[in-house]
Amino acid sequence: MKDIYQIIPGFLSKHKSAALCIVTDTEGSTPRKRGSKMLVALDGTTAGTVGGGAIEQQVIETAKQVIKTHKSHKKFYSLEDDLSMQCGGNVEVYIEPLVPRARLYIFGAGHVGKALSLFAHKLDFEVTLLDFRNISFSEEEQQTLRFIHGDYLQTLEQLEYDDNTYIVIMSPSHEDDFGLLSRLGKKSFAYLGMIGSKRKVARARERFLEDQTFTEEELNSFDMPMGIKIATETPEEIAISVLGKLIDVRNQKL
Repeated sequence: MKDIYQIIPGFLSKHKSAALCIVTDTEGSTPRKRGSKMLVALDGTTAGTVGGGAIEQQVIETAKQVIKTHKSHKKFYSLEDDLSMQCGGNVEVYIEPLVPRARLYIFGAGHVGKALSLFAHKLDFEVTLLDFRNISFSEEEQQTLRFIHGDYLQTLEQLEYDDNTYIVIMSPSHEDDFGLLSRLGKKSFAYLGMIGSKRKVARARERFLEDQTFTEEELNSFDMPMGIKIATETPEEIAISVLGKLIDVRNQKL
């Protein structure tokens, strides 16, 4: 079998999230020794082993909880007392959640969108820019960013959405922003924000409540106007305000 670390990227790609389980200490007779490793997906799929039988089943169940909570966990098992295993030794297992990079979709590749994309890439977001305009990119930008050209409402259906997805709406048109929000607000996401003034946001809330697109609770789950409240003027400063909010949401999930 390949080294467990070599198969992590493929395992994550298939299962979206996982936990790495490592036997960190043993005492007495145990089915596997220190350093044994196993990957566990939320559906119970595994790669590698930490001993099989009752010990492994217990580790798998704990790993599933670690994946859900995103919090590392260390657990001590007395094989005879806790699991009725006749080998009679003790095992300590460290379980670490493995989560893919947060996906950031930026609808609108204008000055703020491009600035945000470059900042976010450096802070380990997987960035996709979407725009109907023919946007020019520098050589550096072409190497680090993914760009999808086309109509917003058509291209958004090409993307994947889950609780590790961050969505930023900043198109050049209020109507496009509202159209995007009406569709994207129904997707799964960790964060959804729309750029704009207080007046623009009030208009959006009024429209969506009137036509019953969203409830008050749903609208409150969107970040509008998005970003942290700092005095900003330049596109780069606005991008930093938005990025600060993205970082805050991401780190609160850890």
